[in-house]
Amino acid sequence: MKRMDKAKRIVSMLEELYPTTPVPLDHTNHFELLVAVLMSAQTTDIKVNQVTPALFAKANTPQLMAALPVETILEDIRQVGLAPTKAKNIRRLSELLVEHHGGVIPDTFEALEALPGVGHKTAGVVLAQAFGIPAFPVDTHIHRLGARWGLSNGTTVERTERDLKAVFPKHLWNKLHLQIIFFGREYCPARRHDLTKCPICSWSTTKKRITEEAKR
Repeated sequence: MKRMDKAKRIVSMLEELYPTTPVPLDHTNHFELLVAVLMSAQTTDIKVNQVTPALFAKANTPQLMAALPVETILEDIRQVGLAPTKAKNIRRLSELLVEHHGGVIPDTFEALEALPGVGHKTAGVVLAQAFGIPAFPVDTHIHRLGARWGLSNGTTVERTERDLKAVFPKHLWNKLHLQIIFFGREYCPARRHDLTKCPICSWSTTKKRITEEAKR
């Protein structure tokens, strides 16, 4: 099956499975979303949602967060991975947002990626979910499934993003990003996964890859 035909069938199946795509990270404004996405690196969304209420009760704007000591931020987010570094980054990016952006979250990759702790994926999530700007943030689920489905060779995250953008219509990127993540969590785990019984892998994955993963 050609990649474009495969992509169309995947879109149809994902739309049937996940017609609505709620944002997994709880937030009430763009700043809270930025901080939550930053914290989600190497941490589950569930854990992030557990720790952010206490932090956001103290500070849910750049101005308020910049006024908090790093130690206070760390105390609230201690349970997430790389908490000490993230606490420092949250405090510093808040200061920079106030100093250079008037406390407003910027809506470009360049400006977002210039903030401490904000990489390309985090910036993409914020642009997609806060501003509706087409992006295709690639997390571990999307990187894994892009390769399993034969839509990318899985060499790098950058390659996966480029390949998926080439086969999926731009106006679907933001929703597909979440749909693929939801599918990966529910149907397509990284380990001990029988590709032959997966709703999508069973017909999209090559026999060679099925054999290779079965040996892992």
